[in-house]
Parts: sequence; structure tokens; C-alpha cells
Amino acid sequence: MECIAVDWSGAVTGAASRIWMARACDGVLTSLVAPGSRDAVREALRARRRDAEPCLVGLDFAFSMPAWFIASHGWGDVGALWAAARDDGEAWLAACVAPFWGRPGTRRPHDAARGLRETERAWSASQKPKSVFQIGGAGSVGTGSVRGMPMLLALRDAGWAVWPFNAPSSHTLVEIYPRMFTGPVVKSNAGARAEQLARVGGRIAAEFIDAMVASEDAFDAGLSAIAMSAAIARAPLSIVTDPIARIEGKIWVPAGS
Repeated sequence: MECIAVDWSGAVTGAASRIWMARACDGVLTSLVAPGSRDAVREALRARRRDAEPCLVGLDFAFSMPAWFIASHGWGDVGALWAAARDDGEAWLAACVAPFWGRPGTRRPHDAARGLRETERAWSASQKPKSVFQIGGAGSVGTGSVRGMPMLLALRDAGWAVWPFNAPSSHTLVEIYPRMFTGPVVKSNAGARAEQLARVGGRIAAEFIDAMVASEDAFDAGLSAIAMSAAIARAPLSIVTDPIARIEGKIWVPAGS
């Protein structure tokens, strides 16, 4: 099965150099490109769905929000959240009112745990993903998530299964956390990235290594695709029945990771 990992960005400017798509089969990296925009990612994945060959895609943004936030708006399922993000997401980001925070002059309006989904609470303190409500500041993922959710709606309409909300199919999207796949490396350091890539061995062509040393985002995408490809061969995705996960989403953690 082909695996595609997308290192995503919600930035208004500079996203063209920060978004990377990597493809791997049988644990070997086969492609690594910067598609140029979020729209280009969406169209590339729409096109990939028309290819009958099975494919698993990993996207590194939060697919949903805490259940209490969804319930407070009366949204019955995650599709309603995605539609709201499509229609109102830019207003959420511009206003940055509670529960969103992180822009200059704002503080987190709730305790840290309230801003996390169940899937994020399971991580250790040293690895814990950020809250989707944080839309500014170091390591924030909220902006990218709000701008990514409308794409999930469009891709589901195009025939992709979005796990864990849908049963896995031949073409499935999953939420990933690249840190799990890259290992304990100082990713901001080009020398450390080069050392980590040397340990991967012959699964990465020289042309891709150069790009991954030069760009932390390419590094994340490339190693994530390789690891996804190896992991899905060992342990296929399963149907998720947990009601919280079916609302809040779930970071894909392959068996044995």
C-alpha cells in the first residue's frame, strides 16, 4: 500500500515552503515534493482518490476538537464541526475569543486539560501535542487545524474514509503526530537531521536526503511516510467504536510504536 504523509501548515504567508508531501511504499521513500499550497494538497489527494490502488494518508493537524466544545454548539457529528470551520473558521482565527487563545494580548482561558482531546491526554508530558485552541505562539497547531478541517470535509465527499470517524477503506486519511515517527532528534538542527537520516539507511534516495536535511518540514514528511508504510504492513487499521474518539478523533499510533 502506498502511504502519503503531509507536513501541513496553517500559515497565511510562507506556507508554500512549509507544506511537504512524501510518498512511500514498502518502507522506501518514493517521492518528496512541496506542492505549494493547501489547495494543491487538496487537489492532489482528490486526484489520488481516483486511482484505484489503495492508499493511506497521514495529515499532521487535529481532525477535531474536544467533545465539550462540539456539544456546546449542538453539532451532532464531526462533519458539522468541519462545515463550521469551513464557514466560520477564519472568523474564529481573526477574533481569537475563548476558548481560542495564543494571539498577542490573549491568555489561555481554561485549564490545560480542558483544551485537550482524549487522544492528546494519553501522551507523556514531554511529547504531549498542543491544544487545538492555541492559535498563536510556539508550537501552536490550532491555525493549521482550523484551516485543515474544511479539506477533510471535501475529501470525505470525494470518497476518502476519515479515520476514526469512518471505517477504514482502501483510501483512508489518518491524523498523525510526526514526532512519533521521527524519534528523539533535535529537528531544528540540520546536523541532527542528517545524523538521523544516516541511521535510516538505504530507504531514502540522495536527492530526498538533501531536501530533508535542508528542511525540517520535509524531514517530518519523509520519515513519517516511511514509518507509516512499514507500520500499516504490520497492523492494518481497525474500526474504532469508542464514542469519544468518534467525536474527538484519534491520533493514529500504529501497533508497536
